[in-house]
Amino acid sequence: MYSLHFLCVRVRSTTYETPLSLSSLPCPLPKLHFLDEVAKIKTLSSVKVLHAQMIKKETLDNTDEIKSLITSYLEFGDFKSATMVFIMGCPRNYLMWMSFVEELRSFGGNPVEILQVFSELQCGGVIFDSEVLTMILKLCACLKDSWLGVAIHCCLIKRGFDMDVYLKSELISFYGTCWGIEKAKQVFGEMSDREGILWNEMILLNLKNERWLKALELFKGMQFSFIKTKNSTILKVLRACGKIGALYEGKQIHGYVLRRALESNLSICDSLITMYSRNNRIKQARTVFDSMKDYSLSSWNAIISSYALFGYFSDAWNLLNEMKRYNLKPDIVTWNCLLSGHSRHGSYEMVLTILRRMQSVGFKPNSSSITSVLQSVIELDSLEFGKEIHGFVIRNGLDNDVYVGTSLLDMYIKSDCLSHAQAVFNAMKKRNIFSWNALISGYSYKGFFEDAEKLLNFMVEEGIKPDLVTWNGLCSGYSLWGLNKEARAVIDRIKSSGLTPNVVSWTALISGCSQNGNHTDALKYFIEMQAEGINPNSATISILLRVCAGLSLLHKGEEIHCLSIRIGLIEDVFVATALIDMYSKAGKLGSALRVFRKIQKKTLASWNCMIMGFSIHGFGKEAIFLFDEMCNAGVQPDAITFTALLSGCKNSGLVKEGWKLFDSMSQDYNIDPTIEHCCCLVDLLGRVGYLDEAWNFIETMPLTPDASMWGALLASCRTHRNLEFAEIAAKNLFKLEPYNSANYVLMMNLYAMSKRWEDVERVKSLMSKRGVKISQVWSWIQIDQTIHMFSAEGKPHPDTGKVYFELYQLVSEMKKLGYVPDMNCIHQNLDKEKKENMLLSHTEKLAITYGLMNTKDGVPIRVIKNTRVCSDCHEAAKYLSLIRNREIFLRDGLRFHHIKEGKCTCNDCW
Repeated sequence: MYSLHFLCVRVRSTTYETPLSLSSLPCPLPKLHFLDEVAKIKTLSSVKVLHAQMIKKETLDNTDEIKSLITSYLEFGDFKSATMVFIMGCPRNYLMWMSFVEELRSFGGNPVEILQVFSELQCGGVIFDSEVLTMILKLCACLKDSWLGVAIHCCLIKRGFDMDVYLKSELISFYGTCWGIEKAKQVFGEMSDREGILWNEMILLNLKNERWLKALELFKGMQFSFIKTKNSTILKVLRACGKIGALYEGKQIHGYVLRRALESNLSICDSLITMYSRNNRIKQARTVFDSMKDYSLSSWNAIISSYALFGYFSDAWNLLNEMKRYNLKPDIVTWNCLLSGHSRHGSYEMVLTILRRMQSVGFKPNSSSITSVLQSVIELDSLEFGKEIHGFVIRNGLDNDVYVGTSLLDMYIKSDCLSHAQAVFNAMKKRNIFSWNALISGYSYKGFFEDAEKLLNFMVEEGIKPDLVTWNGLCSGYSLWGLNKEARAVIDRIKSSGLTPNVVSWTALISGCSQNGNHTDALKYFIEMQAEGINPNSATISILLRVCAGLSLLHKGEEIHCLSIRIGLIEDVFVATALIDMYSKAGKLGSALRVFRKIQKKTLASWNCMIMGFSIHGFGKEAIFLFDEMCNAGVQPDAITFTALLSGCKNSGLVKEGWKLFDSMSQDYNIDPTIEHCCCLVDLLGRVGYLDEAWNFIETMPLTPDASMWGALLASCRTHRNLEFAEIAAKNLFKLEPYNSANYVLMMNLYAMSKRWEDVERVKSLMSKRGVKISQVWSWIQIDQTIHMFSAEGKPHPDTGKVYFELYQLVSEMKKLGYVPDMNCIHQNLDKEKKENMLLSHTEKLAITYGLMNTKDGVPIRVIKNTRVCSDCHEAAKYLSLIRNREIFLRDGLRFHHIKEGKCTCNDCW
């Protein structure tokens, strides 16, 4: 039978120089009753016999008959014969070809066989017309048969390249798909006669490869060549302008649209609206909308989406209501625009309201609706409602949607329900890399690294190659849990996999170190990152500034500030807020305030950070003034704001203002006081000596006091030597924090002040019995780029002898001005001389003295201590600032003592 096919082909190919359609042959004999004959077919042989008769009698001229013959061959698995009949006899159009490919697949055939049959026919001498060659090239691109496409190109060159424009266009598309955009560009460049369709194809090819700027250049070149652009190309180029923020180019295309009088084209106007809105030009988008004479539903959706995208919700809802005047009703796309807009801008409660409203008017949420709603469920921490959404998804068959499945995964992971997330993952029929990444990250963030690694291995076995997101999630998890070596090893695993660690990879590593207090490692990894040639982003800079804030590394923080200016990140509000925090905690409040004032769009976080900066420096009134300024600017405070304000009040002894702010939280701002706010108030009352009032507050407040509150009361009792309340506070602290040595030391100091040495020994005995050791006390100072540490225990500083000699001289000068050592700071039962010598060994005195010895006159001294400054060292620092005419910044814990000319900003209230 194959020979009959070939005979037919040979006759035509040798007799005619141009392709011949079977339907063009004369038909002198009567036609077969084909459908009747097909019904009698029971074997493949009978199909071939029927086919032979049709060729012999030249009756193969009916499309329906050809289709039936092809189907008969397919049913018996003779894919080659079916393909040959199709290629030689069917109409040359795209839909027919795609229909045949699908039918071939449905019977178990492989579309590659079409290309094989084509090759055999071509080698047999058949000359195909441009329609067939166009379809074959399209199939080559689809099946990635790169060499057959090149062979066709060679034949075309031999034939003088006299092909039609559609074949030229398909040739460009083939090279772009199989050989890369540069080869397609080369083919395009070799074409002397570049018609509009070829320009359009090159533009679309560049857009497909996300070469947005190159596509815009080609569009511009097309206009200079006075070639008309297809409307579909204009639509896609406008979308590109929206994607990359090319407003100037978008305006030029808008001008082109006006010159060609295309403003009546609804699709182009819709794209113009989207382009302007994506470039944050909502007014221009509305101007385009208002200038339209006719509106389609997509036009309304475009402008409503634009308003919702930027949070102009009242305008979006007004437009929704206005649609009724044009006899248009919103569709599911309209509602989804409102859902995504509100979700994007944090109006999560409103998202749920919109969901209920759209259902009430008869719209059933689709996959897009569900993803927006699930994001809101995550933010609202409403797991039960999320489970209801999950039920809706299953009932309505949306669980097969990979994006819905991934959103459900994300919801369960962030709700700390990994078992539910795993169940969703197992039930997913289609899993994309986002699904795998979500679950791997979920296990990593929860510290289940064995499960994460197993999942990673399964992912590889499934044939899905881990991408940077996969590895970055694993790296971030290890780093977050303090496993720095394992996190750093992930960076090396990324390189081994053939990928290059990016800024997100390194930032994940640095962030984890920062969150675990491993500030030194964070800076070390940043240096490695720079050595790899990776530029930091705003997240990296913000994290590094937090590291510098945690260590009070002013000089390093200033270097990072300069870096952020050089790489253009200084305008970023997150970077600016981190700078405020760094300068505040490094003792340069003036610099922090200057950064704050330069922020154009201040967020609540930036206001809170500056208020806290004033607070830790003891400028409570300034913090309150800034709070008033914030409220006048229309910014609503939150619980963090009041923590900062109450901290400022306690550090400045502002009792009246503190009570007023505490009461206004619930009365004026609907914020319920937390244990942290109550602790601030107890600390405030205790510091100024209102211990009875502090105790009464603890007794009557609705919250259960925690260790921080009892610690605040105990510290105040030590300051005011009140043993009655101190013993109550200590009793509770010894239960809540049995291994915190600071509580025992405070109590021993209090007993020592009262000469109750037996009680001092009793507390020591209790510590020994529980195995509690006094934490190491240290102070440090940075001079130039070197940090000098002074520790109560451990290796002494190399210049300790010189420091002590200088300190003796300074103490002598201080005593002449009235300095009297405070012996109450020593809880040992020793004589006066030994106690005084012990006071000289306090680390903050040694660090301040070393700073005075090794810095120029007029340079401020900045010392960091890991525990509370004792009253004697605080007093000594005031005298040292006076006799050496230096500013001294002494940071202990979370506050600063700014000492100048013998006075401290704390007003002895700490």
